[in-house]
Amino acid sequence: MPQVAVGHVELDYTSVNLIESKSFKLYLNSFNQTRFNNWDEVRQTLERDLSTCAQGKISVALYRLDELEGQPIGHFNGTCIDDQDITIDNYEFTTDYLENATCGEKVVEETLVSHLLKSNCLITHQPDWGSIQIQYRGRQIDREKLLRYLVSFRHHNEFHEQCVERIFNDLLRFCQPEKLSVYATLYPSWRSGH
Repeated sequence: MPQVAVGHVELDYTSVNLIESKSFKLYLNSFNQTRFNNWDEVRQTLERDLSTCAQGKISVALYRLDELEGQPIGHFNGTCIDDQDITIDNYEFTTDYLENATCGEKVVEETLVSHLLKSNCLITHQPDWGSIQIQYRGRQIDREKLLRYLVSFRHHNEFHEQCVERIFNDLLRFCQPEKLSVYATLYPSWRSGH
């Protein structure tokens, strides 16, 4: 299952090299679809690789987004669907997951959130990471199918604005809610240079 975290990285001032931001972003992007046993293994890998590159001591702390409530990165209200106990192996875009994605006839009103939104810029193929909030009224949307659909954007090349519009239109088409709002925040500080 894809995961997301915010990292706090400290570089010792006596290090021989600095790490350029675009190179750092590309290095972080190389972690996509990489499997780790736990967060500590991710932290140790980051510290080892970055310390080697900088030729100095690097320390890394990783924080899940729910640990950052009240911080300036932003907080979405709603039920986060990211921690489901499922295995996802398909990262190619498909709307197939939205086929029959509503449950029963009961009308619900809920807000669902995922921090696993990732696509690639159509021009540069650089990653766009973000969070998405889906607020709707209608037949309940199957959260597993919705998460699989959102994760299927991870190899998709399209401007992030178009991805959000596509998500809105696909949910409208396949789930047919009475009301629908889709809001996404992409992390521009990670998108330096494009």
